[in-house]
Amino acid sequence: MSCNSCSSDINTVPKGCKSNGNCADGGCEKLSVFDWLSNMSLPTGQEPINIVEVRFKNGRKHFYRNVDNLQISIGDIIAVEGNPGHDIGTVSLTGELIRIQMKKKGVAFDSEEVKKIYRKATQRDIDIWKAAREKEYETQYKGREILGRLGIKMKLSDVEYQGDGNKATFYYTADDRVDFRQLIRDLASTFSIRVEMKQVGLRQEAARLGGVGSCGRELCCSTWLTDLRKVNTSAARYQQLSLNPQKLAGQCGKLKCCLNYELDTYLDALSDFPRQDIVLKTKKGEAIFIKMDIFKRVLWYTYKEERNKWFKLTLENVKEIIDLNKNNKPVASLEDYELELLAENVVEYEDVVGQDSLTRFDIPKKRKNKQKNKHKNSQSSGQPQKGNGSPKNKKQRPPNRSANKNKNT
Repeated sequence: MSCNSCSSDINTVPKGCKSNGNCADGGCEKLSVFDWLSNMSLPTGQEPINIVEVRFKNGRKHFYRNVDNLQISIGDIIAVEGNPGHDIGTVSLTGELIRIQMKKKGVAFDSEEVKKIYRKATQRDIDIWKAAREKEYETQYKGREILGRLGIKMKLSDVEYQGDGNKATFYYTADDRVDFRQLIRDLASTFSIRVEMKQVGLRQEAARLGGVGSCGRELCCSTWLTDLRKVNTSAARYQQLSLNPQKLAGQCGKLKCCLNYELDTYLDALSDFPRQDIVLKTKKGEAIFIKMDIFKRVLWYTYKEERNKWFKLTLENVKEIIDLNKNNKPVASLEDYELELLAENVVEYEDVVGQDSLTRFDIPKKRKNKQKNKHKNSQSSGQPQKGNGSPKNKKQRPPNRSANKNKNT
C-alpha cells in the first residue's frame, strides 16, 4: 500500500519523502483506486463524464464537477468549492470509473453534494495549504487542553484545516450526547477560525488515524476497506474461536472486521454438520457434544455421567448414530466408533545444501584433559609410574621391545 519510507509520525506527515502526502504516485495515498478503464475508448456518441474524485486528508474523498472543462489528470492539486471559501485536494480518480464509484457510494449525478472545481491550485494556494496543515497538531493539542478545562467527556481524535486556512473541522468521539456550545466559542476565539464539530465512530476514528494490526499489516479500514459492516460475536462462535475480548478486538475497541472475511466459508462447511444440541443415545448412556474440528470433519462427544473421557468420532459416524436414534435404535457405545489417535508424522528435512546444523553451537563441547587421559592409558597398559614427580618433568623411557620379545619366547 505504501513505500518503505512513507511511515508517518503523530502529525500524519510522511517521514521519508517529506511531501506531506502529495507525491501523487500512490505511495502515500490511502484507499487508492486503480483505473482499469483508462485504456478503453468510449462508445460512439457518448460524452466523457465531467466529474472527478478528489482526495483530502486521511483518505477523505468527495466528487466535484469540472464545469470549466479543465485539463485535469490524476495527481493534480486543485482548488474546489468549500463551505465557505475553497479547499485544496488531490485528484485521485478520473474517467468512466467515476460512474461506478458514485453508484457504489449512492451519490446521484445531479446531487447537491457534487460541488464544482474552481481552478488548478497555484503556488500561493499550495503554500497557504501547507501552512494550515502544519498548524493541525498544535491546534489539536490546545483543543484537548480546552476540553480538559471545560470537563467535557469527549475525545478529540483529529483536526483538519480547510485549504484556505479559514476553517477547521474537529473530529471527536463520545459515548453520550455532548453539549459543546461553549467549546465552539472557546475554540473560535483561541484560533480565530470557523469551527465545525464532527462526530465519528470508533471504527472511523481508527481508519483516520491508521496503525498496524495484530497480523503485522496496516489496518484494513485505513488502506482498502470502505464498507465497515457490523461484526457480531456469532462470527467468532461459528469459527470455533475463543471468546476473548483482548484477542477479538481491534485497535478501535470493537470486534475485528476480519472476522467476517471467512465467515461465509465456515457457514458453508457447517451446513453439513449436525446441530450441537443433539444428544446421542447409546445403551451405555446419553452423550453430549464437546467440540469439533471443521476442516478434519471430526467431533468429540462424552457421556453425561462420565465426562472424564472424550470420544473422537468422524462426521459420518455421528450421522449414522443420529439416523439410528431417529428409528429408536440406540447404539451399543461410543467406544465402538472411537477413532484411534494417529501419531503425527514428523517431517524430517534433509541437508541438501551441505551445511552444518544450526544447533551445533548449542551443544556444549567436552573439555579434553590430557593429564587424565595419560593417567588412564598408563593404568590400562599396566606400566608402573616411576617416582612421585609429574610426567611433565620426567621423561618416560620407551618400553624395551627386545626384552619383551625374549620374555615371551
